[in-house]
Amino acid sequence: MADTKVPHFLGTGRRKTAVAQVRLVSGSGKILVNGRPLESYFPLESLRTAALQPLTVTGNSEKFDMVVTVRGGGPSGQAGAVRHGLARALIRVDANLRPALKSEGLLTRDPRMRERKKYGQPGARKRFQYSKR
Repeated sequence: MADTKVPHFLGTGRRKTAVAQVRLVSGSGKILVNGRPLESYFPLESLRTAALQPLTVTGNSEKFDMVVTVRGGGPSGQAGAVRHGLARALIRVDANLRPALKSEGLLTRDPRMRERKKYGQPGARKRFQYSKR
């Protein structure tokens, strides 16, 4: 039996505490996220649009099959991580896509994180109520 390896391209994306590993294989546009179809995993249209933005910007929506493993965070962070990982994987496919992705800001890791709670306070910024008398 001949071992024919299909070339695939990997990209890792991060957003908040979510990490996504995106694997691109040339195909017809099938997308699986954690073993489920994209529509099932991201039920909101806004999250699906955000996750697939790199494909629409570069015009590669129907050229690749995508298998994604995403862990941590919530729905918004996971969609952002998929978007970041997909953009990185597309650069590995074709380096000429870099300017288009960069101008849309898809290659930049979003640094915004949840701020930690500080001692002597009920939350990250909120203070306990002050009573003068």
